[in-house]
Amino acid sequence: MKRIFQSLACMGMAAMMVACGNNKAKKAEAEAAEQARLDSLEQVQFQQKMKEAETMIPLLPEEPVFDVQTSLGTLKIKLYSKTPKHRENFERLALTGFYDGLLFHRVIDGFMIQGGDPLTRDTSAVAQYGTGGPGYTVPAEFVPEYKHKKGALAAARRGDAANPNKESSGSQFYLVQDEGACAALDGDYTVYGETIEGLDVIDKIAKVATNNRDLPLNPVKIIKVTLDPASQPTPPEPAAE
Repeated sequence: MKRIFQSLACMGMAAMMVACGNNKAKKAEAEAAEQARLDSLEQVQFQQKMKEAETMIPLLPEEPVFDVQTSLGTLKIKLYSKTPKHRENFERLALTGFYDGLLFHRVIDGFMIQGGDPLTRDTSAVAQYGTGGPGYTVPAEFVPEYKHKKGALAAARRGDAANPNKESSGSQFYLVQDEGACAALDGDYTVYGETIEGLDVIDKIAKVATNNRDLPLNPVKIIKVTLDPASQPTPPEPAAE
């Protein structure tokens, strides 16, 4: 009789295990389906943002201003007219929300602050911070009059050995904190804008505590990048009847 009870108990446990396994499989399947739905919705939303950005870009001023809201204050950055490829690339990324939520992942007091890496959204990818981008580069646009002055906006890039044409990262940028320390970069890294308000914010970010990889110990986030109200396109006047 004891053996019969043991056998029945084992059968019951086996059935429970099978049911549990089925429930887990169903849950995993449901989660995968929900994630696929969210990914699809996100893609649709991104395509809509891209369409809106492509419509707006031709209407922007020759040197538009963007407001970069960070966790330590807001910067106003003007894009230069003589670096059109970099200007349009930044416009497109900003208008589609690419920069929103990213971190300043490389901060060096007395030098510069760097951000724009999409990998910084993932805290498990810390070891790869500084290697991410949108999947393309931007041809260099060196303009002698655009210098690494304080507040200058410049494009990060890979080193010369792997990048002899000095092409810029598709999204990573840096802001100059110390003009003297960055002067040697003139003619090697594309400068395509400048900070017209918020130099104190650059100083504030540059002085945060960092680890041995220049990553802030307390994350400094780019909350949102938006087109400054003064640079909003003027609606066309209605045609005269």
